[in-house]
Parts: sequence; C-alpha cells; structure tokens
Amino acid sequence: MSAADLARLQFAATTGIHWLFVILTMGVVPLVAIMHTRAAFTRDPAKRAVRERMTRFWGQLYVINYAVGIVTGLVMEFQFGLSWSGLSKFAGNVFGVPLALETLIAFFAESTFLGMWIFGWGRLRRGVHVTLIWLVALTAYASAYWILIANGFMQNPVGFELRDGAAYLTDFGALLTNSSALMALAHITLAALMTGSVFVLGISAYHLARGTKETALFRGSLRLALLVATPTSWFVATVGEMQLPQIERSQPMKAAILENGDIDRVQAQLVEQYGPGDYTPPDEWLRFSMDLMTVIGYSVSTVTIIAVLLLRKDRLIRWRPFAYLMTAMIPFPFIASVSGWVLREVGRQPWIVYGQLKVEDALSSVSRTSLAVSCTVFIAIFLALAVTNWTLITRFALRGPDATQLGATEPLDDDVPGGGGAQDKQTSPAF
Repeated sequence: MSAADLARLQFAATTGIHWLFVILTMGVVPLVAIMHTRAAFTRDPAKRAVRERMTRFWGQLYVINYAVGIVTGLVMEFQFGLSWSGLSKFAGNVFGVPLALETLIAFFAESTFLGMWIFGWGRLRRGVHVTLIWLVALTAYASAYWILIANGFMQNPVGFELRDGAAYLTDFGALLTNSSALMALAHITLAALMTGSVFVLGISAYHLARGTKETALFRGSLRLALLVATPTSWFVATVGEMQLPQIERSQPMKAAILENGDIDRVQAQLVEQYGPGDYTPPDEWLRFSMDLMTVIGYSVSTVTIIAVLLLRKDRLIRWRPFAYLMTAMIPFPFIASVSGWVLREVGRQPWIVYGQLKVEDALSSVSRTSLAVSCTVFIAIFLALAVTNWTLITRFALRGPDATQLGATEPLDDDVPGGGGAQDKQTSPAF
C-alpha cells in the first residue's frame, strides 16, 4: 500500500470505529433524559421508583459508552497534523474554529454536565438534576453540528476566498448555514435516535422474553423506544434522499453514480473544469452503501410498525421469536450508519476538499514505514476499545437493573449519631 492509502485507511478505520460510539451516545442520551424527566415529576411513589431505576439502568449503559468512546475521540483531530498537514495548511483558517468549538463542547461542557449528573443523584434538587442531563443531550448535538460544519466545508466549500494557496474565511454565516452540513445534521439526528431506540428496544425485548421480574421497567422502556424508533426509522431514509438535490449541485459525479446517470458526460465536464484526471470514485462502494442503508432503514421501520400493532394485550411480549428478532436487530442501525459515512466520504474522492484540494496534495511528508506503524497501532487500540466497550455494555445489559451502580446510595452508617450517616447525604439536596 502507498503512503496515501495507509493514511486513508488509518483515518477511515479510526473515524469509523469512533463513529459507532458517537451514534449510540447521541441516540441514547435523549431517551435517558426523557426517562429522568418522567421519573423526577411522577407523583406516585411506586411509579417514580420504577422510572428512576429505569433511568439509572439505561444511564449506566450510556455512561459506559461515553467513557470509553471519548478516549477514541481524543486522537481524531491529531491526525490532521500527523497525516494530513496539507489539509490543515489549506483549510485550517476556515474550519479551525468549528473544530475548536467541537472540542470545547465535547470535552469540556458536555463532560462537565455529565459528571455533575452522574454524581448528583440524591444531592441535587430534581429540577437541577434533570436540567443537567438535558444539557448533556444538547451539547452532544451541538458538538455534532460543529464537526459537520467542518466536514460540510470539505463536501461543499463555501464562504471563503483563496490567498497564496490557502483558504480564508470571508462569510461565517455561509459556513454555518452550509446545506451540506445542515441536511447531514438532520439525517444524522434521525439515524442516531433510531440507533438509540433500537438499542433500548432490543435489550428490553430480550428481558421481557426471558420473563424478567422487572416487567414494568422494561415494558415502559420498550414503549418509549417504539415511540421513537417507529417515526425515526421511517423518515431517516426520506431525509437522506432529500440530500440528493444538494449533491447534484455540489458533487455531480456522486449524484450520477447514485442515480445511474451519464458518468462519462460528468467525467468530461469535470476534466474541462479541473483539468485531466480520474474523477470517478469507486462506484461499487457507493451503490452498495446506499442500497444497504436504504434496506436497513425500511426493514427496521417495518419491524417497529409490526411491534406497535402487537403491543395490544401484550402480544409482543408473549411472541418470543419476534422479541428475539428485535434483539437481533440492534446491530443493523450501526451498519447503516457506517454505510452512510462511507457513502459521504468515499463519494467525495479524489478530493479532500471538493474542487479545491486533492487527497494526494493533502498528505503529510511522512514515511510509508511511519504510517504503517501508526496505522497498525491506532487500529489495534481502537478495536480493543470497541471490544471492551461492547463487552461491558453486554455484561451490564444482561445483568439488568440489579447490577446498576449509577446513582446507588451508600449503605447506612449505623455508627453515626442519629442513624443518618451517608443515607442522609443521599436524601438531602446540596442546594
């Protein structure tokens, strides 16, 4: 493999694995926020206890994914300097600010709010505590917005001018409202909600099919997940197809491949516009990714619609094969999400910034040996983190709410005068 191929493989593998963490984080945290809101403002003590256990159970799975996933995110931006210094020199003046804001939001604001939420159980007033998890959800999507602003510039460069071979920002508003970023954000939001709700749906169906004693908890989780998964799985493909007009304007070759257009004609136009070269990305990758993403989206939608119909009289719970089908469906949204990422990134080739900078011109002056070593090490570490993450999630998901440690109160300290001790600290708000 050439140095460029190794650099591309490294970035593709690390970004793809990191994205699996991100899509689950974005999908689960709004559901946890809804669960916590319902628990905090439920008057009935029995229902409130069930809903709080529900929040803590799913919240713990979310925290595991976030904690392991944030490690994978630490190295992503360093790769711009490691392997793609040409991109940094060309576009750093434009998307340096969005990348910096994404880092500040994800690694400072979001992490701070999440830490306060984790350690706030029994110590914060319920309104403050609920607000924190909603702030975590808000900052998660704000972080996604800023990273898509940077990626949107690579897909459809706007709001800049060229000076001395580098891009300089001239219209910040155009950058923020780039159609390539906004439509992608809408599509990713639906995809994330589908992924998170199918995750909750599958685990809940598994426990109900196994005859769990936590029937109320998992029945409530299943109903909430279906309420979210059914519309999002239906509209995610629709919103994805809504991006085609924008793609036709900014990336005509990708549009020609996806719509079975005249590829030779588009190739001739691009040669006339940009000079000699092969402007055709791997069409088999694009068509396969598009078809796979579409099939999975509508398949998940069909299953969720059937599940809604089976909710009456608990037919969904009693029909175990269908419940296990929903459990087996958990990986599908992740596969569809990675397919969408492949479609977006591979379809831009041979450009790294479309129409302005080619991949071969953005590569750093790094030896092939160094890239081979870093590629091997990074991929091995990322795979190890992914395996660790899903091992922990699977273990705690199978154990159920009894193994939940998030928000657990400390044992009563009988040695403290008055019999209060740690328990009093858990039941008395700090402010």
